[in-house]
Amino acid sequence: MRLQNKVIIVTGSCTGIGKAIAERCVAEGAQVIIHGLEKELGEEVVERLGSCNATLHIEDLTSPGASQRLVNLALEVFGRLDAIVNNAAWVISSNIHTTDEAFLRRVLEINTIAPFALIKAALPHLSQVRGCVLNIGSVNAYSGEPNLMAYSVSKGALMTLTRNLGDTLHRENGVRVNQINPGWVLTENEAQRKHEQGLPEDWYTEIPSVFAPAGRILWPSEMAAAAVYWLADESGPISGQVVDLEQHPFIGRNPPKDTSTIPNSVREESK
Repeated sequence: MRLQNKVIIVTGSCTGIGKAIAERCVAEGAQVIIHGLEKELGEEVVERLGSCNATLHIEDLTSPGASQRLVNLALEVFGRLDAIVNNAAWVISSNIHTTDEAFLRRVLEINTIAPFALIKAALPHLSQVRGCVLNIGSVNAYSGEPNLMAYSVSKGALMTLTRNLGDTLHRENGVRVNQINPGWVLTENEAQRKHEQGLPEDWYTEIPSVFAPAGRILWPSEMAAAAVYWLADESGPISGQVVDLEQHPFIGRNPPKDTSTIPNSVREESK
């Protein structure tokens, strides 16, 4: 039980990677705050985990005071707070032609500013227990797909936040801050997006090798397994680190000799 007696807030945990992380945390002995916007799905997660292990909070993280309310809930229900996982994000297609200033600000508010606000709200309590923060980024942080511009920018900013706070908060407060950057993960939302783009129900069973040398993309449970290390005491004093969880080098990888057979809907949002 690598997370025995720890209390962890996992944002965006009604579905996908966040849900998998919350489930794995409970399996490792933790109690969790489930958060998201999908009330029915969140209730299903809590029911599965048990009310003694999980509590649900439904709210837009950009609402004034939302971060403090999440922190307060953890303290009221479980009596302490050991870690936060900033997983909630808006994955939305855009490029320079379809992005205006208001849209870019909204993406940054959800994907970058909300995680910052939750870290700030949680810091007094994390400092008491020498707790930790795990930010969930994306390999798109390095430059991103052409049609994921605003999302990629927000994840690049989150990565810089992790590096910055991973140094300062560790020295000043004893709080570790690290990040994992998932590659292409088969979440419920990703499966639905690709189906809506016209791909067949089983599109993920035949992914071009340039995107999935292993023959498949990643599972949410594999992201959760990696998250546990950074949330557990076994990661020791390590802070300010960003780890890419992908099956090939994202920067500098060899391009395919012929991309004509790769559907645009696969190429455009491959992460």
